[in-house]
Amino acid sequence: MTEFLHFINDVLWGSILIYLLPCAGIWFSFRCGFVQFRHFKRFRTLITSKGPRDSAGISPFQALCISLAARVGSGNLTGVALALTMGGPGAIFWMWVVALIGMATSFAECCLAQLYKSRDSEGNYRGGPAWYMERGLGMRWMGVMFSIFLMLAFGLIFNAVQANTIANAVNHAFNVPKPWVGILLVMLTSAIIWGGMRGAARLSQFLVPFMSLIWLLMSLYVVALHADRIPDVIKLVIKSAFGWQEAASGALAFTLAQAITTGFQRGMFSNEAGMGSTPNAAAAAAAWPPHPASQGLVQMFGVFIDTMVICSATAAIVLFSGALDNLDNSAHGGITLVQFALSSIVGPWAAGFIALIVFLFAFTSIVANYAYAENNLRFLKQSSPVALVSFRCLALTLVMFGCLSPLPLVWKLADAAMAGMAIINLSAILLLSPVVREIAQDYLRQIRLGVTPTFDPNRFPEIKAQLAPGVWETPADKCPGR
Repeated sequence: MTEFLHFINDVLWGSILIYLLPCAGIWFSFRCGFVQFRHFKRFRTLITSKGPRDSAGISPFQALCISLAARVGSGNLTGVALALTMGGPGAIFWMWVVALIGMATSFAECCLAQLYKSRDSEGNYRGGPAWYMERGLGMRWMGVMFSIFLMLAFGLIFNAVQANTIANAVNHAFNVPKPWVGILLVMLTSAIIWGGMRGAARLSQFLVPFMSLIWLLMSLYVVALHADRIPDVIKLVIKSAFGWQEAASGALAFTLAQAITTGFQRGMFSNEAGMGSTPNAAAAAAAWPPHPASQGLVQMFGVFIDTMVICSATAAIVLFSGALDNLDNSAHGGITLVQFALSSIVGPWAAGFIALIVFLFAFTSIVANYAYAENNLRFLKQSSPVALVSFRCLALTLVMFGCLSPLPLVWKLADAAMAGMAIINLSAILLLSPVVREIAQDYLRQIRLGVTPTFDPNRFPEIKAQLAPGVWETPADKCPGR
């Protein structure tokens, strides 16, 4: 079974998605006028601006933190280490490239999620790929397929994987038995997930900035200690990215193909642009300015933060430590490479520090992943108290299972489910690319006119017919007699 799944994943990730995801990013970059570069400076304004309070949605900042909580997991440590050992320092350069391209894809999918969102029975905003597949394309069956893949991957399997990472890190650093780690993790997780998307938002808005900042500060400290190596490390990354770097100081030589393939794969896994996960958080936001494109812009910066900031911080710790010069001492990569790298610089206490970082990264991912899964459970119209409690108990069971069991087969299942999500989602957003282009142009037109962008569905009659009633009402729509 494991060999079969390995073959399937090689085909899906190595022959389909490695081309489809970057090509989609390039396509949306052109269609949206390279929005990720031209409007990069608007990030701070979009996050800090406050409009009238809309109780139906979470704030744009909370939505960004939820998406970062899901993106920023153990893969930002382990995944980067694997990229360095399998593709060399040049893989980091190609991770940057795929992130910059993927920002446009993230913009597109999150615009669509905002546009086609609806209100649930409790009056809260709900949406995501399943919703724009049903409303925008008229293909509910596609939304059902996507929801099943997401619930399987994010709600169950990935959470087992993240729990396994936490249990191993805490056990290694503090010698705490894994069953005790599992019990504590189940208790903490259950306390949060019973709050749904809003519970995940409240946790994420505090933990995500904190954990990201302390990891970034640690990397800056490492770089500062080896400031004289900055030019050499930059040259190493650039030369390795194009296959110009030969083996040196005992390190392996890496080909151009290895650098590109590994960098693209690890980058796509990390930033999740085009996967269809982030739109679930984007749709829950009460966007301000009140336009779908504003949340698209906010969420595309999540790709930048995940890869260009946090993954780069991990890469800096490894590269400036010189751990890659002797891969035998770094236990062949993974989290042990990061532990070896940091310990060689700051001392033995690095193991405990990394255990804390892994716990924060992975725990916030568990909570956000569950919120995404529950969102899609509601799309399947399975929101009764019995269905919700049953799914929550199943998710908690998988968390405990992940703490106690090795997960080689589970990893393969997760990869296959995530590939299925990505292929379905990319097909949908490419079919809806004319809508993305119209929405982007409408937003940017209003920016050029110097007015606060406001989405008026009456300007787009064909799109208006597909929208959920009452979500994008204009003042004129609310007047009596209309």
